[in-house]
Amino acid sequence: MTIVVGYVPTPEGEAALTAAISEAQLREEPLHIVNSSRGDSLADKRYASEDNLDEVRARLDRTGVAYEIHQMVRGHEASDELVEAADRIKASLIVIGLRRRTATGKLLTGSQAQRILLDAHCPVLAVKAAH
Repeated sequence: MTIVVGYVPTPEGEAALTAAISEAQLREEPLHIVNSSRGDSLADKRYASEDNLDEVRARLDRTGVAYEIHQMVRGHEASDELVEAADRIKASLIVIGLRRRTATGKLLTGSQAQRILLDAHCPVLAVKAAH
């Protein structure tokens, strides 16, 4: 089995990666890290730069956890990319980071996290960044 983690270069993404590493060590499972964008890094700050990914690789190499990183720009929502990846590899768990949003923000834009929670066919661990 494999753990899928949604990574973005934000405190929420770092919290998700930290929790995913802990789960991977506990379960002795590899990580499948997904970073996606609807555009490129200039248009989407959630798209990890090569420097961001180098830091992620270095961090993971220090833990000894097996991993692979998939970065894609296909114009799909991040929630769809994560659920699709989890289904494709038959993941045991999806790990996502949550950010605090106003009620109006949730109403107007919808919630990627909510879509993952509702659409995933495996357990989802949602973590908040420490503030």
